[in-house]
Amino acid sequence: MKIVRGLFIPFIIITIWCVGSALHIFNDYIIPSPLSVGSAAYTLIKSGVLFKHLTVSFYRVFIGFIITFAVAFPFAILVGMNEKTRPYLEPILEFNRHIPPIALIPILILWFGIGELSKISVIFLATFFPIFSSTLNGVTNYDKKLLEVGEVFQFSSKDKFFKIILPQAVPSILTGVQLGLGYSWRALMGAELIAASSGIGYMIMDAEQLSRPDIIIVGIFSIGILGYVIDYIFLKLTNKFMRFHGKEVKYGRAYSKESIQEF
Repeated sequence: MKIVRGLFIPFIIITIWCVGSALHIFNDYIIPSPLSVGSAAYTLIKSGVLFKHLTVSFYRVFIGFIITFAVAFPFAILVGMNEKTRPYLEPILEFNRHIPPIALIPILILWFGIGELSKISVIFLATFFPIFSSTLNGVTNYDKKLLEVGEVFQFSSKDKFFKIILPQAVPSILTGVQLGLGYSWRALMGAELIAASSGIGYMIMDAEQLSRPDIIIVGIFSIGILGYVIDYIFLKLTNKFMRFHGKEVKYGRAYSKESIQEF
């Protein structure tokens, strides 16, 4: 029933789209018919063009995200565990947090050219703060009573972190990872639309220059579908293998509103 409700609005939109195209209510140049979009999708899939561009974009997101997590996660833990360093870091972090990564694309291109480094840099900047903020929120907002229990049992600092603090931070960390994945795709699309010779963003921009709205829509749908599939797999895997106090981990946009609002 939940799946049916989730498909209700897309079904209404597609129905209106089909009826409007059949009755020639929509201008085919602006809103191509579902048949034209389906035909373009079939051609792109059959020729391997769509798969090639999606693979390139996925590779960029994967590399950029891994690098970001490798930096943001330990950095957030270091800041969270050292309260004295926060006053020195908060101003510069807050300043950088409000700068849209897309606004930095021109200067990144000047520094690194239009190669992979500039695109991965954009992904890094877009993904860093969701992961950093959520991890910092997780390692600083824990049950202090459990820490007192650890002190009673003479836990070392290492044991306190790995047995008390980190397990409680897992839902918040996973929320940051989930948000970071979404932000990485958004940033990459911006970079590929501006300066790229491959990738799904490049395919969309190339289609715009060739006046092919059907290919543009195929590209947009491909991004949405791939992002949804990645998010779905991520949720299923983490909910299957991660347990928090014997219960299924609850996190994400619906379960960690405080972390999201803070970000």
